[in-house]
Order: sequence, then C-alpha cells, then structure tokens
Amino acid sequence: MEQRLLRVGWLSVLGAIVVGPALTHLVMPAPGGLWDRLSVLTGLLALSALVCAALLPSRLRSLNRAFGIESVIDLHRFLGLVTAALVFAHLACVVAADPANVALLDLLAAPARAQAATLATMALVALAVLAVLRSRAQLSYELWKWSHVALAAVVLGFSALHVWWLDQLVREATFATMLGLLAALLVLVFGYRWLWRPLFDPSTEFVVRDIRRESPTVSTLVLEPRRDDRDADAWAFAPGQFAWLRLERSPAAEEHPFTIASSAHCDTTEFTIRHTGDFTRALRRLPPGATVWVDGPHGAFTNDVGGAAGFVMIAGGVGVTPMMSMLRTAAHRRDHRPYRLVVVAGAPGDLLFRAELAELRRHLDLEVTEVLRRPVPGWSGHTGEIGVELLSVVALDGAHPADVDYFVCGPPSLVTDAMSALDVLGVAPGRVHTEQFDFA
Repeated sequence: MEQRLLRVGWLSVLGAIVVGPALTHLVMPAPGGLWDRLSVLTGLLALSALVCAALLPSRLRSLNRAFGIESVIDLHRFLGLVTAALVFAHLACVVAADPANVALLDLLAAPARAQAATLATMALVALAVLAVLRSRAQLSYELWKWSHVALAAVVLGFSALHVWWLDQLVREATFATMLGLLAALLVLVFGYRWLWRPLFDPSTEFVVRDIRRESPTVSTLVLEPRRDDRDADAWAFAPGQFAWLRLERSPAAEEHPFTIASSAHCDTTEFTIRHTGDFTRALRRLPPGATVWVDGPHGAFTNDVGGAAGFVMIAGGVGVTPMMSMLRTAAHRRDHRPYRLVVVAGAPGDLLFRAELAELRRHLDLEVTEVLRRPVPGWSGHTGEIGVELLSVVALDGAHPADVDYFVCGPPSLVTDAMSALDVLGVAPGRVHTEQFDFA
C-alpha cells in the first residue's frame, strides 16, 4: 500500500510537470499563427521533459523506493531522448513560422536568446553522444558521471537563459509563476542532492566496526552509524536496498553503489564487496574507526512489499548480497514462507556465504541450489547457465505461481537469461524483480 501511494504521488507530480505548462498554453489565448503556437508548445514540452529528466537521478529516496532504481534510470534516459526530439521539433516549428528564423542558428551573429538555445542544444547532443560512448568506449564511472553532470548543467543553464531572454512567457503572470515553481523545485532538489546530503546530513556518517574476509577477492565492510541514541531510528532500510559509499565528506568525492547485505534488524550495516578497482581496494584497507559516508538507502528491490506466498531468488556472484539481506531479515522475523535460492558462480571459490546459508536452513524453509559455470573435477551439482530446466527444478512445491515473487540480481547476461527462462515458464512480469550492476 505504501509503495502504491508513493507511485501515485510521484506519477501525479511528474505528470503535472510534463503537461501542466503545455496545457496552460493551450487553454490561454495567444497571438500568432499555428506554427507560432506549435513552437511555444513544443518548447514548453521540451522544457518540462528536461526538468523531469534532471529530477529523476537526484537520489530522492521515496522516488527510488516507489519505482526501483532501474525504472527511474530507464525513465531518465527515455525523457532525455524525448527532450532532444522536442527540441528539434521546436526548432523546426520556429523556422516553419518564419523561414528567416534560420539565421538564428548562426551562433556568432544571432541574438543572445538564440545563442543560449543553440548552446543548450549542442550540450544536449553531446549528452547523447556521451551515453553511446560510455557503453562502447567503456568510460570509467567517475569520468562519465562528471562529464554527464557538467553537460546537464550547461543544458539547464542555457535553457533557462533562453526562456528568460526570450521574454515571451515570463511577462505573463501565470507562466512566470509556473516557471518560477519549476526553478524553485530544481534548486531545492539539487540543494538536497549536492549540498545537504553530502555535506551536512548527520545520518550519512558511519564508522567502520570491522572488515571480514569472505574470499581472496571479496570482503564484508561492517559499519555502524556515528550518532547518539536519540537518532537510533534515523537509518532504516528494507532488505535488498542499496547505498552509495564515499570516503570523504564532499559532493565531489568518488563514490560507488553497493547493496546492503545485512539484516534490517541488526545494529550494524554490512556491505559485501568484490575488490576489483582502486576504490574497492581502498575500502578493504580501512582500519576500524575510519569514517565512511553512506548515501541511502535506495531502491525497490525488496521482498518487504506485497504478500507473496514464497520467493525464488537467482543471484550471480556478489549479486547474492541483497538475497542475504532478505534471508537474514527473514530469519530475524521467523518467517515461515518458503525461500529458494539459486547461486551462480564461475568456480567453487566464488560461492559466498556457504556456511551461513547452511545455518540459515535450520531457521528458514530454505533450499539452496549452487550452479557452476565452469565445473571442476568432483563437482556433482548443477552446471552451465540459468535456463528453463534448472528453474523448473527449484520451483516451489504447492505454491501457486501467481503467489510467488522472483528476485534476480547479477550481471546483465544472467538477468537476461533468467528473465527469458521465467517468461517461458509463464511467470507474470509483475512477479519478477531485477537489479543489475551496470546502471550509472
């Protein structure tokens, strides 16, 4: 119910932002012909879509909880494409209204309002090119992130200047109020995202209690909040959620997202991390008492929503961490519903938490199926990739498929294979929850 209300609330807000200014323009009398009106309409729609695209990735926890981080990022990308299409439609309408307006594209000779529009459009195109380059050129997360943020700031800044210098809408009281509200909303959200959370919010500061070695390449970072008892409820998460970790109190500090692995009812928060880069290796070297800043919790990848009769969990590598959070929380709550966990790894040494999972089977209706992609001599378990045959074996006995929730977490290839198999098995899409490791 809470998630449904969050979704309705956010859909109402985003819908009002997208269509509000355009609808207001349609119902108000305006001078000019059809192309003039269309130029204003497409411009307003482009501006509204741009505002929503900028708001979506601003780490608003209720928004991420309502839709899930994957859906939020997908919508952000979609609205970016919609914004670009509307901008070019706006330019076409401006030229169609008066062919002489093509001279406005001359960056050196055009008036300031047109220069601002051209620069905003160029930055928007650069954003699209950067998105393509990130996947093809394998740009680092930090380089991509700051380039993306800088270009987005240019787009927003010059778009605002274009509207202001155009002086067509800001003179009208209704539009001036609506545009002022949009600007205030952006300032509040960006202030929260880039100033309050990284610099001043005391609930983001944690200290290292311990670091446990899980394997030669994986360890668990155990954190506890740095706060007094009066703030004991300031940090609360749902099993399966994630957070961004930083080693400095600065909005410019390097940070990366990691899934929370601990029970939602522990006094510590644990992140199980594979050390594959400089940042993760720095986390492994932290001494007890060191400070870590945590931006979270985020996401809707949790079994705390709904009333499923049972759960099937499919994990690859460290994708088992959100599943461990759900299982540990279920053990704390003495949950009697059935849990079926499929763990996929490359080699036996990559299978994590084997001893703890064996212990959890004493407290939960839990069955664990281990799958090796590269079987070794003496291995008698399942091998290969996720497929229909394997998932048919781990299906819950006695539970109606419509009452079972499926959770899939891991590399994109594993998620794709699992989704294809579940589709063949007739699992309803609304019962399948996914989380991948390649979002920005």
